[in-house]
Amino acid sequence: MKVLDSKINKILVLVASIMAIGTSGYMLLSGYSFIDALYMTVITVTTVGFGELSPFSSEEKLFTIFLILMSITIFGYAVSAFSEYLVSGKLFYHFKQRNVEKQINRLSAHTIVCGYGRNGKQAILKLRNYNKAFVVIENDKEVIDFLDSENILNVQGDATTDDVLINAGILTASNLITALPSDADNLFVVLSARQLNKKCTIISRASKESSYSKLKIAGADNVIMPDKLGGNHMASLVTTPDVIEFVDRLTIEGETTANLEEIAVDDLPNKYWGKTILDLDLRRQTGCTVIGFRNPDKDYVINPEASTPLAQGAHLIVLGRPEQIIKLRELF
Repeated sequence: MKVLDSKINKILVLVASIMAIGTSGYMLLSGYSFIDALYMTVITVTTVGFGELSPFSSEEKLFTIFLILMSITIFGYAVSAFSEYLVSGKLFYHFKQRNVEKQINRLSAHTIVCGYGRNGKQAILKLRNYNKAFVVIENDKEVIDFLDSENILNVQGDATTDDVLINAGILTASNLITALPSDADNLFVVLSARQLNKKCTIISRASKESSYSKLKIAGADNVIMPDKLGGNHMASLVTTPDVIEFVDRLTIEGETTANLEEIAVDDLPNKYWGKTILDLDLRRQTGCTVIGFRNPDKDYVINPEASTPLAQGAHLIVLGRPEQIIKLRELF
């Protein structure tokens, strides 16, 4: 029944049906072979004006009249449906969806961003600066048109539904950011995404304190409260302005101004596995400094010792000037 949901599919089914009826009818009434019956059906349906293979009996003439009338009706419906697709833009939308599906199917370990509001825009800007692959889910048609104009890969629909998440590639995604304005909608997204992909890292926005624990229970790995963070940041600018100013300067704004980099030990050459931070010799080779270490148990160590072993599954957080970070990326 899903095949018949589209008018194009209905037209194809009707054309195939009239061809099958015509071919079968001529084979039964006229005793034609399959090829001859198909030939008679095609020249009758297309009304090209060729003559019949042999004189028709009354039954064959009546059948031919029926076939001509049916084909005219079907082709009239086809022209009407195709014109509607062109005028309404559905044909363009159909091809756009097919193109988007192909691009998403080629993605893996990408990030899905639900909602293109204030928080969604900031998330996308950061992902773009990192050259990370992402897909945006948005329900607003005007926003979708804007995303298309910016060549941002997107899926139009309700992010709280499984089908839309699947269309955005949730089954192969590594991360999902849900920044919808409603905490209830974010909760539904988290529940659906966690059910579809157990390994995906889910980050959710929350407006109310009461939503925090619910989102965590639903499966969110991190819950961000923008209003709370904003208030803390403003207060910190009063109490420790120089510290905050310095930290703000470390925020990554683009490829040429990066000051922080994260290195997964698993991505390092095998010869470094099991060695120590000292063996990397980052300071001499790149000028960068290791300021943080996350062990495989996800515990963080600030300013780790040089003797800290590089265990698989661990991560290093490195500080450096932009040119040093670029050199770091080239070497490791």
